[in-house]
Amino acid sequence: MLIRFKKNLEKIAMGLLSFMPEEKEVKKLQQTIKEYETNPNWHLYLWKDEDVIGTIGVRIEDDINAVIQHISVSPSHRNLGIGKKMVNEVNKVYQDKYAVCADDLTQQFYNKCDEAINEDE
Repeated sequence: MLIRFKKNLEKIAMGLLSFMPEEKEVKKLQQTIKEYETNPNWHLYLWKDEDVIGTIGVRIEDDINAVIQHISVSPSHRNLGIGKKMVNEVNKVYQDKYAVCADDLTQQFYNKCDEAINEDE
């Protein structure tokens, strides 16, 4: 289940984001979280089954695009389709108002999810 980021989940969100190579440095990670907390165009979601096991971040660009810019799943829960589920849910949340796409860092994974969705149809 996709849930909105809240301040009380900050440490969990930071832990999950730290699995992304671009977010390894603590200062960079803190800046990213602060941006999600303060920028009204940045939206961070967490994926919760029994525990919080994934995170996905979206940036609204020019009131046109919802750009997926962070996707991370706990290593012990990878290859189970969690990332794909998060992408699908973000598509559902934003598709009526924005064109959902991915940034350079998440494009390859986003394309893989899109291919899997088309295969399922």
